[in-house]
This record gives sequence, C-alpha cells and structure tokens, in this order.
Amino acid sequence: MIIPKLPLDVAIDTFIDYTTQNFSFITKSISSVMEIGINTVNDALMFIPPLLLIILFVGLAWYFSTRGIAVFTTIGLLLIWNLGLWAASISTLTLVIIATFLSILAGIPLGILAALNNRARRVIMPILDFMQTMPAFVYLIPAIPFFGLGVVSAVFTTVVFSMPPAIRLTCLGIQQVPEQYIEAADSFGATKKQKLFQIQLPLATPTIMAGINQTIMLALSMVVIAAMIGAGGLGGEVWRAIQRLRPGMGFEAGIAVVIMAIILDRITQNIRKQSE
Repeated sequence: MIIPKLPLDVAIDTFIDYTTQNFSFITKSISSVMEIGINTVNDALMFIPPLLLIILFVGLAWYFSTRGIAVFTTIGLLLIWNLGLWAASISTLTLVIIATFLSILAGIPLGILAALNNRARRVIMPILDFMQTMPAFVYLIPAIPFFGLGVVSAVFTTVVFSMPPAIRLTCLGIQQVPEQYIEAADSFGATKKQKLFQIQLPLATPTIMAGINQTIMLALSMVVIAAMIGAGGLGGEVWRAIQRLRPGMGFEAGIAVVIMAIILDRITQNIRKQSE
C-alpha cells in the first residue's frame, strides 16, 4: 500500500504566494523604512574616521573589560583597517546592531510574557525549539519573496535566527528570582508592574545580558549565510572568495569576523558581570 505524500510544500508555496500578492504593500513599506534606517546607521559609522572609531572601541573595551582585551581590540581593528576590510566590517557591524536591537525589542517583552504567563510559555517555548532546530539556510527562503534580495532580507533572517536566546534567558532570569522577594513585595502591597520593574527585572539583569550576548554572537554568526541574499559586509567578502576560489581573501575576511566576535563577546560578557 502506497501512502500518498502530504502536499506540505504546495501548502507552504501557496501561503507564501498568497501573502506576497496580498500584503506586498506592507512588506515593501517595512523594507523601505528598514533600508533607510540601515543606511543611516551605516553612513553614520562610516562618517566617523576609522582611527577615532578604533579609539572609541578601545575605550569601551578598557572600561567594560580588561586591559588585555583593550590591547587586542587595538591590534585587531588596526589589522582589519590595514587589510582594507574596514567598510565591510562597518557594514557587518551595522547588520549586527540593527538585528540585535530588533531581537531585543521583540525578545525581552516575549520573555517577560513567557515568564509571567503559563499559557503563553506553553505556546512560545515549542516555537523557540522549532526556530533553534531549523537549519539556518531555511530562514533565507521566506525572506526573499517578502523583502527581496538585499540587506533588509538579511536583517529579517538574522533577527529570526538570533532572537530565541533573548526570549529564553529573559524568561529564565525572571523565573529564577527568589520567591521570598516576591512574597515580601506582595506583603507590602506591590502591584505586578512594581514587582516586575523594581524587583524581577533588576535581579534578572545578569541573565538577560547573557541572552543579549548570545543574540549578538548568533547575529554575527549569520553574516556569512546572509551574504547569500545580499547582506554584503564581511560575509559578502567570504562569499566572493568562495565563488572566485580565493582562499586567502576568504581567510582574511574570516579573521575579521573572528576579531569582531571576540571584541563584542568580551565587552558584553563583562557588562553582564558588572550588572551582577
């Protein structure tokens, strides 16, 4: 007996075709606004002289991290500048900043909702499991018909890929607040809003910052994959090196990605430690 194949692919294609045909005016509007925002951030960072921006990053590394990381930041960013990858690195940094901002903007409220509402948590957590087990390349498929090729699709894909840690760790941080603090607040007649903003969120800040750190790392890990749909930046350099069979060029861009990852990781990790 031959069991007929479920037409899942046809159903998904039909859904995407329907939404793109009937709601394209919404996605085009979102795409236009996001493109303006992305270009504005990128132009603002490019307007700053490279040496001045390097000094700024070194200052952040020195203040939030250690002298060793500050020295590494100096050497690493000067190397990126010397290799002629400064513009590509700024483009990648812009993508990471925008994607992380949007992930936090959506992720923290969803994490709070999941922590405070059992029904919402039972819905949100399986969706996060699905998002985190789905291969990253699959996220590229719906982005193209909705937003077309380019940096907007790359940001959309990166947000979907990097958002789960922000939601999960916000939820975990709030759930880990000792019960005696909540009971003490209840005994003094605190409202839910007062408990959330004056007790739960401040105590959960280190865990939330860990989620933000992971979100940044996932966003940065997506840059090479997102280059396939026009993200540009360092991922675009790696993708061009693959297409042209130039391993040296790809290795240089890969080193630049690693340098940026270490700098962002160490700075955000130490911000988390300072919040404990």
